[in-house]
Amino acid sequence: MRTAQVRRDTEETQITGALKIEGRGKYEISTGIRFLDHMLELVTKHGGFDLTIDAEGDLDVDQHHTVEDVGIVLGQLFSLALGDRKGINRAGYFVMPMDETLAVVAVDLGGRAALVYDDQVKVRLVGDLQSELVEDFFGGFVNHAGANLHAKVLYGRSNHHKIEAIFKCFGRAMRYACSKDRRMKEQLPSTKGLL
Repeated sequence: MRTAQVRRDTEETQITGALKIEGRGKYEISTGIRFLDHMLELVTKHGGFDLTIDAEGDLDVDQHHTVEDVGIVLGQLFSLALGDRKGINRAGYFVMPMDETLAVVAVDLGGRAALVYDDQVKVRLVGDLQSELVEDFFGGFVNHAGANLHAKVLYGRSNHHKIEAIFKCFGRAMRYACSKDRRMKEQLPSTKGLL
């Protein structure tokens, strides 16, 4: 079983997390931002992971530190749980319709961090989440997971649906990228011989 536990303590946030890649979509998530909790629940359910996140942050200042640091912890959890990454598919993508919205996410767990993000959200808040911080969440994730992530909403009307479609896509793309290919189980998914 590929599992990991992380504790991150800073002057701004205190976060504990646990991940099981071969999970059953079970989650216990509390960040103090309910819409972010819901998005992480979607990742867990659509990814087939088990995830626990307990975050306390300086939300009286702003949501930024909490949102970004939760992304950092999620990236660390995946990096630790994946270990040497031998035998994984490495890359995955998914296209998700969410009613009138269509989103696509592609991820490569090749060890290098890069983010291209476009959610077409034009409002300051979606639920209780500052919408501009979703990009910071994924930035924290890619920098600590060693991942390339491209996330784009192709079209849509509802800002809720735009962000939700991205998180569902992300869970599905990660599910495939983390999955193992039995034929390649002793090999790194790279011609370089390292990730």
